[in-house]
Amino acid sequence: MPTYAYRCRECSESFELNRPMRESGDPAVCPGGHRDTVKLLTTVAVTGAAAAPVTPSGGGCCGGGCCG
Repeated sequence: MPTYAYRCRECSESFELNRPMRESGDPAVCPGGHRDTVKLLTTVAVTGAAAAPVTPSGGGCCGGGCCG
C-alpha cells in the first residue's frame, strides 16, 4: 500500500498515511485532529541494481568481439 505525505495548515505538522491509491486524494486528518491538510508532492528513490547505469561495452553492433 502506498505511503502519502501530508502537512497540516493549522499546526504545521507533517505526517504520513498508508492508504490505497484510490483514496490518495481523500481528506486527511492530522495527528492533532485538524482537518485543514494538504497532500505533499513526494518523490520515489530507486536504489540497488535496478538503478545502476548501463555501461556500453563497445564493439559496435553486437556489443563485443564477435564481429570479427
